[in-house]
Amino acid sequence: MSFRILYIVLISVVFATANNARAESVSREFRTLVPRQMLPLLHTPEIHQELKFGNEQVGKLESLFEEIDGPWFQARILPPDQQLPVLDALDQKVHQWLAEHTSSEQRERLGQIELQAQSVRMLLREDLAQKLTLEPSQQQQFAELARATVAAHTALQQALHRGKPSDDLQTKASAAAKAENDAVREILKTEQQKQLARLLGEPFDLSRLKRIYPMAPEFVPAKVWINSKPLTLKELRGKVVLVHFYAFQCHNCHANFEIYRRWHNKLREKGVVVIGIQTPETSQERDPAAVRTAAAERKLEFPILVDLDSKNWAAWGNTMWPTVYVVDKNGYLRHWWQGELNWKGATADQTIENVVEQLLTESE
Repeated sequence: MSFRILYIVLISVVFATANNARAESVSREFRTLVPRQMLPLLHTPEIHQELKFGNEQVGKLESLFEEIDGPWFQARILPPDQQLPVLDALDQKVHQWLAEHTSSEQRERLGQIELQAQSVRMLLREDLAQKLTLEPSQQQQFAELARATVAAHTALQQALHRGKPSDDLQTKASAAAKAENDAVREILKTEQQKQLARLLGEPFDLSRLKRIYPMAPEFVPAKVWINSKPLTLKELRGKVVLVHFYAFQCHNCHANFEIYRRWHNKLREKGVVVIGIQTPETSQERDPAAVRTAAAERKLEFPILVDLDSKNWAAWGNTMWPTVYVVDKNGYLRHWWQGELNWKGATADQTIENVVEQLLTESE
């Protein structure tokens, strides 16, 4: 087996849980198995450098992100039958942009890296199957292994969510993923492996990619802000922003308040801004005066947007009180956490602080 093939079967699965591949390149039968990678890839500066994008191209690309990133981020919470049409429409816009603003060489290289990011699941794509002359039985074997991997990882995630023992499930999930990767050597014929190596181009180190999420949604204007004039994420460019959704009568939210206070007091001198978005769950939480009083009682001194109509909740596709989002100096989402930061021994607060320290070292 060539180095390139071996590289692909061993690459990190950083994007393995992303959404489905382009509709036109994947049959309906395999559509839920092949990860979409184009949008995550296009958001990374390393890809811009690899493709030799000029400043004008990057600027135009970010204008595209301002149009499509909101729907992309919101789509993550939709059921698959509603999610797919949204993602298909976004993919169409992305490929139209690429056709208009990039060279054929740039598109070819991007296509190679997209295949690499899809890892073994790329072999379920119809366009690649045609180029490799894959037999239907070969694709079915890859599909069965992919389904087994999905089932094993789903069982593991469900156990973790319930706080159940998961060592055995972790072993099974790792074994399923390994079997899927090893199948490249076993199922593809020698000539198919050689052709695949040519189609993949030079290996690209996907583990370097960190900024793979959308731009953070801009705040929807609200009549009431506490501890601050109305703010926008655009005017906060150059700072790392910690946005958290809460409701002042939410017990789980109370468990995070001390951490928010610590962040506000200790990190603001480093260029970090903590912003609370109070979205009501109860009737009392719909009273701005009650929100203000509760913030004072809890010593929440950071800026608070009072989201009475839940418009920001909807714009961010938020689903849980509390949730914390980390936004980098260029306005991109880099990490988020749902629920109590220290739930059952979790150390999500430290994880977020580590992310923030890294982001503070990045250039704008």
